[in-house]
Amino acid sequence: MEKARPKHLDLPKIRLPIPGIVSILHRVSGILMFLAIPVMLWLLAGSLSNEARYDAFRGFISYPIVKLGLIAVLWAYLHHACAGIRFLLLDVHKGLELQTARATAKAVMIVSLVLTAVIGGLLW
Repeated sequence: MEKARPKHLDLPKIRLPIPGIVSILHRVSGILMFLAIPVMLWLLAGSLSNEARYDAFRGFISYPIVKLGLIAVLWAYLHHACAGIRFLLLDVHKGLELQTARATAKAVMIVSLVLTAVIGGLLW
């Protein structure tokens, strides 16, 4: 007897569990950090070059849209670090139980967002 399988996947109806969301965001944050490398190096070079370029750098990062972009990169770094620690623990078989995996995934989301809010608020 054949099983009735769906002929197509209805992606909006699929609800990804929180560990899956953390895993996807880990990849997204890694891509965001990789794409931000040239901008961050340009900003670093501008801040270290000379006094005139430093003043231009200060003016550039004073725009709110630039600050939001830098906060997005800050979130990417913090989320990637927190999720990376979680994945390292999973690699050594710590936290593989369903409830523990869900709890650590929630902790990664909360810690990365709280740290981003605190550090971003201090630097704004």
